[in-house]
Amino acid sequence: GVSEDVRTQAAAKAAQVKDYETVGRLMIESHNSLRDDYEVSIPEIDFLVEQACKQDGVFGSRITGGGFGGCTVSLVETGVVDQVIERVSEAYESEFGIKCTCFATKLGSGAHVNWNNLA
Repeated sequence: GVSEDVRTQAAAKAAQVKDYETVGRLMIESHNSLRDDYEVSIPEIDFLVEQACKQDGVFGSRITGGGFGGCTVSLVETGVVDQVIERVSEAYESEFGIKCTCFATKLGSGAHVNWNNLA
């Protein structure tokens, strides 16, 4: 909806100036909206988001993908990524009896067209 578009645009602007606190807050607001307004989250995803947000060095977390399970994405300080992955993974396995797969990526500029490479 409209609020999600506004959040996405605000998060992009905040990320450009490295305002990760704002990006994280917007990620959490987005997750809450997807969970409560659109009802596309599930308890396992909510658990991952909640566990991530409890960790020091995590700015925010949210469901990603098509909803109804799948993945989360979290914005985490570089120096604590391994610790966050370990703690969230352990908590998830303890709660659900299933190992989750976690991996680290870097914030990028997103999809775009490179007009210089088009013939």
